[in-house]
Amino acid sequence: MTPPCRLAPHSAELPAVLTLIRSCFAYMDGRIDPPSSMHRMTLDTLRDTSRTAELWITGTPPDACVILTPKSDCLYIGKLAVAAHLRKQGYALGLIQLAEQRARALGLTALELETRIELVENQAAFAAMGFVKTDETAHPGYNRPTAVTMRRPVSPA
Repeated sequence: MTPPCRLAPHSAELPAVLTLIRSCFAYMDGRIDPPSSMHRMTLDTLRDTSRTAELWITGTPPDACVILTPKSDCLYIGKLAVAAHLRKQGYALGLIQLAEQRARALGLTALELETRIELVENQAAFAAMGFVKTDETAHPGYNRPTAVTMRRPVSPA
């Protein structure tokens, strides 16, 4: 894996990041309800995201990406995506380790993410990386759980 690189709002890589996210999340269509928020992502929303959060990639063109958003008590991990041909090679774990480094640098003591209730394989993958389920939540308009929140403490340096 090439070292991760943080993208600026006008990076030439943003269109490729959007393509990567869309291709990696496409398998969820028809499987999760409500549909993935990736359907609302545009180049403009990615630009905005890179201003308000940290958008990291590996490779050029990007073969993996993650969005890291500081919260009051944790660093939130969003849109973690790894190209299909590179899965099970440590890219996701590498980006989780990057998130842990960034959390430490920001003085945060935990990592947090959400995955859909239906995606039990994602829950298992994150559990294997040290995340534990802390909550189930429902998207607006739903009276059943639609997402699982998982957390992992940040280890000391």
